[in-house]
Amino acid sequence: MSRISVRGFAVASATAVTTVGAVVGVAQGDERGRTPHGVEAAAADTTLLADLPSGHNVQVQTASLTQQADTQTGVAQTAATKEAREAARKQAAEDATAKKEAVEEAKKKEAEEEARKKAEAEREKKEEVASRSAARADADFPVKGSYSVAEIQAMARQIVPADQFQCFSNIVNNESSWDYTATNASSGAYGLVQALPGTKMESAGSDWRTNPATQIKWGLSYMNERYHSPCGAWSFWQANNWY
Repeated sequence: MSRISVRGFAVASATAVTTVGAVVGVAQGDERGRTPHGVEAAAADTTLLADLPSGHNVQVQTASLTQQADTQTGVAQTAATKEAREAARKQAAEDATAKKEAVEEAKKKEAEEEARKKAEAEREKKEEVASRSAARADADFPVKGSYSVAEIQAMARQIVPADQFQCFSNIVNNESSWDYTATNASSGAYGLVQALPGTKMESAGSDWRTNPATQIKWGLSYMNERYHSPCGAWSFWQANNWY
């Protein structure tokens, strides 16, 4: 039923009730000829209820559902934003970790390469020194009945590396004063470097008693093997007065 027809029906009904009430009032001898107050109120109430739009409840329900949907959408958007931020934070942390690891790996490789180059340089240097020492050790010197200090020192300069000669010379100065026949009466040490016993120098040559070059070669080998160099031997000698 439409809004107009409902209202018309309500008005007609109220009019009919009023008319009937009036007739009944006359029939009962109501001198004032008025409709009872309760009947008029009922008619008025009927009119007000009928006057409500038939779609009002639907509008209220629609508004409520819309509000709920908006609320749910807001909650979903908040959750999505939070999730996106957390994902971004995790990704940033992973990227930072990966970058740090990459930098550390690069530094490690750089250090390894530097160590390799250093070791290679040291190896080449040792090989060069060994080659020079071998060349000096193989050097032949004229065999003589006797040798001056100057001649012996000249031999030593050819056999001992230049950067080690002074240390070697310091030891020989203190041990024998460059006398290749020097003998320690108490211990039996012999020669330029005072080998103890002197027969040790036989490993460098059978002429160890009379050839200063043989004694120098043996002395250099001894200092290198035991103290790594003549300068290492000299440092020990200064601290102990022997080597």
